[in-house]
Amino acid sequence: MAMITAGDFRNGVTFEMDGKVMQVLEFQHVKPGKGAAFVRTKYKNVITGAIREESFNPTAKFEQAFVDRKDMEYSYTDGDLYYFMDPETYDLVPISKDILSDNFKFVKENMVCKISSYKGSVFGVEPPNFVDLEVTDTEPGFAGNTATNVTKPATLETGAEIKVPLFIGPGDKIRIDTRTGEYLERSKG
Repeated sequence: MAMITAGDFRNGVTFEMDGKVMQVLEFQHVKPGKGAAFVRTKYKNVITGAIREESFNPTAKFEQAFVDRKDMEYSYTDGDLYYFMDPETYDLVPISKDILSDNFKFVKENMVCKISSYKGSVFGVEPPNFVDLEVTDTEPGFAGNTATNVTKPATLETGAEIKVPLFIGPGDKIRIDTRTGEYLERSKG
């Protein structure tokens, strides 16, 4: 079990505190003229995203937290469980719907996501940044209407709804940025 002291804090370091995983966002070593030195630390709980600031004694010890990030392929869903396949072991790992982020609505079967876990428990599922999906339903486009700033709602093959330019029609494949949920372009090929 690797230990780390507050004096070793660097941005991005993960440590365990009260059984939770924290990540250092900012730190500053403070040596006042009188009294003991301390490390002013801004950190976040990697599971809830909550951010706190606290000062620690530089010799305060914490267990180092090793967060595991692994690429896994989304296989299928069954009720509230989403199954991902580990490409090395071919094991299917069930992940509860509550852990999935809002942008998981752009993921379809066989897409590879980044799965973050700590001590075997998964706390994050990151879809690919860009996905190509087929439009299953939208109002018909108008030939010759190439205005790019006018949009209409469209339903994608995953069931997600986004805004697309007027010239996109059902059956078109489009590229989406899953971080913003925005239409980027018509897919090539």
